[in-house]
Amino acid sequence: MNYTDKLGTLKDIFGSNEIILETNCLAVDDHIYPILDDVIILLDPSQYPNSLKSRLEKRKEAVKDKATVEPSDFAEDIQFTFGEEWQRFPDLLPEHKQEFLQYFDLINLSELRNNKVCDLGCGIGRWSFFLSDKCRELILVDFSEAIFVARRNLAKTNNTLFFMGDLKKLPFRNDFADFLFCLGVLHHLPTSAIDEVRTLKRYAPQLLVYLYYALDNRPFYYRILLSLVTKIRLMVATQRNPIFREVFTWFCTIGIYLPLLALGKALRPLGISHYIPLYEGYQGKSINRIRQDVYDRFFTRIEQRYSKKQIMTLKDTFTKITVSDNLPYWHFICQK
Repeated sequence: MNYTDKLGTLKDIFGSNEIILETNCLAVDDHIYPILDDVIILLDPSQYPNSLKSRLEKRKEAVKDKATVEPSDFAEDIQFTFGEEWQRFPDLLPEHKQEFLQYFDLINLSELRNNKVCDLGCGIGRWSFFLSDKCRELILVDFSEAIFVARRNLAKTNNTLFFMGDLKKLPFRNDFADFLFCLGVLHHLPTSAIDEVRTLKRYAPQLLVYLYYALDNRPFYYRILLSLVTKIRLMVATQRNPIFREVFTWFCTIGIYLPLLALGKALRPLGISHYIPLYEGYQGKSINRIRQDVYDRFFTRIEQRYSKKQIMTLKDTFTKITVSDNLPYWHFICQK
């Protein structure tokens, strides 16, 4: 059991002294949360993926649906896609370390040494993997079955806690973390990502967030291409057939991404490679890493994009907003 020595941390996170830890569940006040493979399940049963229901039923635990969750609060297809994506691409790759450093360019990592940190929307735990030895405690949360992949990827850590939960309905106390990061998550919700950043203020005094950029620092033709890609994405995102998804992912990787990267590389000596779509973000990355991003890019129905100017409107909620001018665009710090 991963949590026998973490009762104090659990009491602090939930803001309750009424906590009982059993082999297969965690009781907090009058709530009982199943534990499966060291992952504490916070989701409402109506939000359980079918495979999770089956696993709990095999363990002979009753899974009773509560009231149906409104579509505005929960997108089952997004949960499905990310669960499938991270089970299809579960490995930590060499380029993930460089990406981690890019996302955290605004953070003094040494200052996190004594902090409780939350990775909200952790996926396979690729960023937490590089952060686990740089903070006191690490709380990983995801609403898809990727959380079980994250548990395996961080199996050797002893300062981590894993929760399968909806970030809009976390039963945690205010300021349960000292620092929270949420990278590439909020723009896939069926509600305004900017509003969701404002809501996250209650969880920690400092946030690191990444939202897809509106191509506001790119030439006009980028936005024309985006409109075309969006039409294609909305058509293919409805397809759940695994063979179709595999073939389409390979087709885009080999037929679109790799040729554009080759063109950007050829034009680099002329100093104009930055005019080639995809080149700056994907140069030097492996085919597996590109395939994962293609899958992410085309099979996710909901995608919101924001300009730097829109992000700066968060000043109405936070005392300071700092947007990085480096890739990936836009990642930024919010401070209370």
